[in-house]
Amino acid sequence: MNAQHLSERLTRVAAYVNPGAIVADIGSDHAYLPCYLIHHQIASKAFAGEVAKGPYESAQRQVQAEQLEDSITVRFANGLKAIEPEDCVDTVTIAGMGGPLIATILDQDIERLATVSRLILQPNVYAKAIREWAQNNGWRLIAEEILQEDDKIYEILVLEKGTMELTPSEKLLGPYLMETQNDVFKTKWRKESAEWKRILEAIRSAELSKEVQMKKTEVEEKLEIVKEAIGE
Repeated sequence: MNAQHLSERLTRVAAYVNPGAIVADIGSDHAYLPCYLIHHQIASKAFAGEVAKGPYESAQRQVQAEQLEDSITVRFANGLKAIEPEDCVDTVTIAGMGGPLIATILDQDIERLATVSRLILQPNVYAKAIREWAQNNGWRLIAEEILQEDDKIYEILVLEKGTMELTPSEKLLGPYLMETQNDVFKTKWRKESAEWKRILEAIRSAELSKEVQMKKTEVEEKLEIVKEAIGE
C-alpha cells in the first residue's frame, strides 16, 4: 500500500468522500488516505492528524515526498483537536481503530464537528459503539459496508447529520448490512456466535454473581439477535 494505491478497505473509505470535500483524516498514520484523495482530485484540501510522534513524522515525510504540502496540512494533535474552525472541514475520516475509541474521539471534541457534514468511519471491532453514539448525538447512517481483507473483517459506516432510531438488532448488526447480508456479514456473525457460545459454556461452570449473570444475559440476547437475522 502507498499513497497511489490504497488497501481495499481504505479505497472503499475514499469512495465515500464527495468530490471537492475538505477532509480531516484522524489517526492518519502515513497520510496515505489524504495523499490519495488529493492525487485523485477527490478532495480539494486535506488535514492529517496524528497523536503519536512517530506516525506524525511519517505523515510529514510522506506529504513532502508526494509534494503535496500546498494541499495537505499535517498536525500533531489528539483526535479532533487536529481541526480548527477556520479549516472549514466538511468530511472526517477515522479508520483502523476500535469502535469505542472512535466514539470517544468524536465525543471528546464534538464541538469541532460544527462544519462537518459527513463522517466516514472504519472500525476494526465493535461498530455498535459508533451506531449508539450517532443515534445519541444527532447523526444518522446513510451507508454501511462490510468487507474482508487479509483474513480480517472490517465495517465502514457513513454518517450525516440527522436523526435515527435503531432497534437493538440494527445497533449490533447494522441496518444496511442486515438488508444485504453478504457472505462476509454471515461469516463475521457465525464466528461471533461461536465465540459467544464458548463464553456461555464457561459461564455455566462459574459462580453466578450479579456481574456474571448480566454477562450471560447480554451474550444470550446477542445470540438471539444473530439467530433471527441469519437464521442460524
